[in-house]
Amino acid sequence: MAKLNPLIRPLVHELHAYVPGEQPKIKGLVKLNTNENPYPPSPKVLRAVKAAVDGRLRLYPNPTAEKLRAKLAKLHGCQPENILVGNGSDEVLALATRAFVEPDAKRKTQNAKLAQATVQYFTPSYSLYPVLADIHGAAKNAVALNADFTLPSVAELARGKKWLFNAALTFVTTPNAPGGRGYKTAELEKLCRAQKGVVVLDEAYVDFANENAAKLALKFPHVLVARTFSKAYSLCFQRVGYFIGHAELIAAIDKIRDSYNVNGLGQIAAEATLDDLKFYRANFKRIIATRESLARELTKLGFRVLPSQTNFILARPPLFPAKAWLEKLREQKILVRWFSAPEVSDYLRITIGTPAEAAALLKAVRKIAR
Repeated sequence: MAKLNPLIRPLVHELHAYVPGEQPKIKGLVKLNTNENPYPPSPKVLRAVKAAVDGRLRLYPNPTAEKLRAKLAKLHGCQPENILVGNGSDEVLALATRAFVEPDAKRKTQNAKLAQATVQYFTPSYSLYPVLADIHGAAKNAVALNADFTLPSVAELARGKKWLFNAALTFVTTPNAPGGRGYKTAELEKLCRAQKGVVVLDEAYVDFANENAAKLALKFPHVLVARTFSKAYSLCFQRVGYFIGHAELIAAIDKIRDSYNVNGLGQIAAEATLDDLKFYRANFKRIIATRESLARELTKLGFRVLPSQTNFILARPPLFPAKAWLEKLREQKILVRWFSAPEVSDYLRITIGTPAEAAALLKAVRKIAR
């Protein structure tokens, strides 16, 4: 066993880093593994970004994303002090962990203190949550979703005894990833009412869903809603996300935010995006239509496709284990995602691409299944 470097904190030695989806290193792969929007940004956004590549590059960006926050506040019917912008929604999730959770969970012995040091989340869900807890030295409380990935009711959670209604921070991915299921605002509200700690409703995929829960962030003083410009708005490259929430929570997070955490071109791109929402909403409809069509065709080919309100589907393939399908599809130059977690190891997560990319996937599936 290799000797541990004493210059590195023991906690860091023990960490298991978040593993993002594979990035293609060879040409010609159909990339359906990282839930990116298959369509480019609005031409208006591209023009705005290109126009900003000038002498401003030597200057620091606006430290509070002031113009962007004003536009987002108008969109959500709130005030700029209810909005915090981050370097992708991943950063705001990390900031919430730092702002609301006591670290050094191993030192907490009393139940009340342990709850203050606990990050809680359902499983399966976004695999970044436990990583954020580990980085912070917090306790983790992972509670299983129902077998069909639906959300347990508050009564079911209370009966199960494992759920902590006083956890410092609770993450709820809605719609769920990697399951794809959407959750009704009414059931999310019941959960929020029952929680005493901060609740983050992570709505990364909400633009492809039937409902959104943004109003809960303005209704309850302990609820935050996280959004991103990556999944629906084709700005993964720029890394822009944000929180909606009570001004007091937003102010607390703002105290620990890096001074210039959102780059200037990202701010300009996001502002221009909000000026052309009609363009993006048309793309949402195209993606949803492709999702439903692909789900039907895969079902005909023997896949069990779970209901989805996201820009991906979770599907259990026939004939071979899911991991074998991952490799066989890669041989056909199709990238999809497989997770080793036991709850989802029988499934593939497939991003919704263009109709042409969906056709390429189906062609590869038929070839493999022959």
